[in-house]
Amino acid sequence: MKYLLDTNVCIRYLQGRLPCIQEAIHSKSPTQLVICAIVRAELFFGAMKSNNPLETLATQRQFIDLFPTLPFNDEAALIFGKIRADLQRQGQPIGPYDLQIAAIAIVNDLTLVTHNTREFSRVNGLKLVDWEI
Repeated sequence: MKYLLDTNVCIRYLQGRLPCIQEAIHSKSPTQLVICAIVRAELFFGAMKSNNPLETLATQRQFIDLFPTLPFNDEAALIFGKIRADLQRQGQPIGPYDLQIAAIAIVNDLTLVTHNTREFSRVNGLKLVDWEI
């Protein structure tokens, strides 16, 4: 099984406060874990807002550069449109970045690792796991 790490999982790993996240990531082969360009963007935004952007960015890159980065491509864009339309019809929209992450996971047949299961569980066909519980 391959896993796409959500932004909140990466942040918790980098903070080092949750042994369950550390253990889960270390128990997987590096070939089982990927991130996506959207997660990179969210992490880099956080780094730029931090008190020490260069140090935070260096720490983030040391971790995320271990994994392949998947793009938001045309296939993901099509799935994004479908998911967004479905959720809008149901009156249960989710944020645009989360929609992009979900679409990338679906297109690449990945299980999304997130603690934000309440929002992501609205996306039909998205495989989820929460390593914090």
